[in-house]
Amino acid sequence: MVSSGHAQAPAPTARGLDNVLDIEGRRFGPSLASRSEPLPSGDPGPVDLIVDLTATAAGRGTPVLTLEFCGHSTFPAGLAEMLAGDRSPELAVRLDGVAVAKGRPMLSDRLWLSRSCNDLLAGAISLVAQSVARFSASELVPIGDSPAPILKSRGFFRNYLPFFCKGLVDRATQKLRLGRRPFYWQVAYRLIDGPGVAETGQLDGTPFAVLADDGQRFYADPFVFERDGRHYLFVEEFPYATSRGVISVAELGDDGTFGVPRIVLEQAHHLSYPQVFAHAGEIFMIPECSAARELVLYRAAQFPDRWVRDTVLLADKDFNDATLLESDGRFWLLGTERFGHGSASDTMAVYSAPSLRGPWTAHALNPIAVDHSATRPGGAFIRQGDALVLPVQNGSRAYGGGLGLMRLDRLDDFDVRFAPPRPIGPGTAWARTGIHTLNRAGKVEVVDSAG
Repeated sequence: MVSSGHAQAPAPTARGLDNVLDIEGRRFGPSLASRSEPLPSGDPGPVDLIVDLTATAAGRGTPVLTLEFCGHSTFPAGLAEMLAGDRSPELAVRLDGVAVAKGRPMLSDRLWLSRSCNDLLAGAISLVAQSVARFSASELVPIGDSPAPILKSRGFFRNYLPFFCKGLVDRATQKLRLGRRPFYWQVAYRLIDGPGVAETGQLDGTPFAVLADDGQRFYADPFVFERDGRHYLFVEEFPYATSRGVISVAELGDDGTFGVPRIVLEQAHHLSYPQVFAHAGEIFMIPECSAARELVLYRAAQFPDRWVRDTVLLADKDFNDATLLESDGRFWLLGTERFGHGSASDTMAVYSAPSLRGPWTAHALNPIAVDHSATRPGGAFIRQGDALVLPVQNGSRAYGGGLGLMRLDRLDDFDVRFAPPRPIGPGTAWARTGIHTLNRAGKVEVVDSAG
């Protein structure tokens, strides 16, 4: 049972934030940070846990969860702190004053404050939900606590105006750099023997070759699959004319180059992240199709050109970059899930099933984590000795800004735990900014980049 109550505390000064949200609301509509009508309140009777968003509920003899935004107990003050330091947002949950969870939501649009607020507050909601789930399962334990220094406030508008002006300049610079293309990705590949990026943690060694495009489309999300001694490169193809991703494939020629990709799967909605794998003598694909609010398993009726819809694995879910793992006779899907508002790239959720076709059930501790640099997969699991490593996207400054390698420490019905991601460093093999996906099959290693 959940009930709400009102704290008798003075409202924080948030007039500047309210003014900006009112102005932006004429274009984007209400934000999660917009003022709303008070919730009904009443006496809930005995409670097991208090979630206190006002920092006034301590000393009631009941465990109390509090939420901090960039070191502050109120959202407007935390937002002003973030703007003042031009820093990534940081959230913390405390149980009776002790840090038990941290979150770093991804800001999908740093220019418009209402959208940033949506991302921040959606992340906060997920972090509180995660903490409550762990509390109920007796899995909520203290974590390392090293808060960033608090800057001296200069007032909301004195922090906001430089932030907004910088965002305008960055947006204009990006448009000039990309020219007429609204956004641009590139896939690259190389043939190597021995250690690759996953082993060295660097983009060094043999240079990558770019998968050429005609300027009317881009390619992204590369997965490579080996069959009968041949290598097939599956990618998201995004034609600018339709603004909708399709799945395409290219085959590695005898000269060591991939040809022009051809479309093999197209739907009325956007498709991407074509994870292709073999199981029980057949070949399957699980592409991202979150735009349709479902996750679908496709089967190769005639590899690699004809795919048929096999099973809906998840329905009515905004689940992104679902990455499959079979472990100890059970199947797992890890990805990021958007619960209403917020980024599609910062909240990890996990599902499991006794067989590939299901039934799939949500992990009891979902959402597992809220972190712009350690939640959204960027490729299939990699086995390194006895360890399993998951490539994860780093969206600390921008989507597609980098990739890390994160060791899986525990995955079962009771918990999901990873080691901190190890960032992939730059190198002479790939001169562009960062990478967004990493995969390998045999001697073929593939990456992509946001330009």
